[in-house]
Amino acid sequence: MFRISENQTVYSMSKDNPPVLTVPSGSQIEFETADALGGQIKTAEDRLDSLDWSRINPATGSVYVEGAEPGDILAVKIEKIEVPDFGVMVAGSGMGVSGSVLDGSYTKIIPIKDNMAIFSDNIHIPLNKMIGVIGTAPKGEPIGCGVPDLHGGNMDCKEITEGATVFLPVNVPGALLALGDLHAVMADGEICVTGVEVSGKVIVTVEVLKNQTLPLPMIMSDTHVMTLASDEDLDKAVDMASLNMITYLKDICDFSAHEAAMLISLVGDVRICQVVDPKKTARVEINKKYIFSKN
Repeated sequence: MFRISENQTVYSMSKDNPPVLTVPSGSQIEFETADALGGQIKTAEDRLDSLDWSRINPATGSVYVEGAEPGDILAVKIEKIEVPDFGVMVAGSGMGVSGSVLDGSYTKIIPIKDNMAIFSDNIHIPLNKMIGVIGTAPKGEPIGCGVPDLHGGNMDCKEITEGATVFLPVNVPGALLALGDLHAVMADGEICVTGVEVSGKVIVTVEVLKNQTLPLPMIMSDTHVMTLASDEDLDKAVDMASLNMITYLKDICDFSAHEAAMLISLVGDVRICQVVDPKKTARVEINKKYIFSKN
C-alpha cells in the first residue's frame, strides 16, 4: 500500500501542483489528513477569530495516477476511514446559515467513544465518517480546496463514506487526486459551517476508467446512485444534479428521457449536501433496485 502523510498538502486543486506520489491504476493509497481547520483548534478556548485562514481546508496530495489522461474517469473507492478520539466544532457570527443569529464565536470539543460522538451527556450521535473534500485538478485555473465544482472539491456530501465509490473527471494527465476535510459526523446542509471536524486516515483504491461517459461528479454506494452539482445558486445546483440523473438513466441505463424523469419523480430524492461553501452542492439519489430492474 502507498502512503501520504498529512504534511504533504495543497490548498487548491491545480494542474500545477507537483505530485507527491505516483501510483498505477488499481493501487490502494492511505491518505493521512489534517482537519479542515488545519489543526489550529485544540481546546474550547480557541476561537474562530484567532485562526490563520490561509491554513483552512488543507487536502492531502496530489497523487498522479499512471495512465489517467484527459477524458478518462477516476474511480475512487473509499475502503476505510479512521478518526481520532475527539473532534472540534466552531460556530460564529457571520459564518454559514446560522451566522446571522449568533453573537461572537463558540468552540465545542466533541469526544468520540465507542463509535459515537458525545455531543452532551444526553446526546450521543452515531458516527458517519465521511470525506468533505475530494477532487482532481481542474483543467483551467486553480480552484481552492474550500470550493466545490465539476472537479469535485469541497462537496461536503455525507454519502462520501466507507464503501462508496466517487467518480471524478480526469482533466489533466495523472488526474492529480487530493482529499481531506474529514468529518466524524455531519448532516445534510452543514448549516453552522462545521461538522465534527477531525484529522484521520483514509484508505482508497483508485482505478482509471477508459472510454466511459458519466455525468460527473457521481457517487455509487452499495444501494444508491447519486449525481451531484454545485453552483452559487442552490436552485441551479438542484437543476443540474437532476438533469445529470436523467442523463445517467437515459444514456447508461437505457431509459427514455420521459421514463427517466418520471422515475426520478417517483423514487429519486433531491438532497442538499451543503449550503455554506462559495458554491452550494445538491445531489439526487436513486436506489439501484429501480435502475437495474427495469427489464
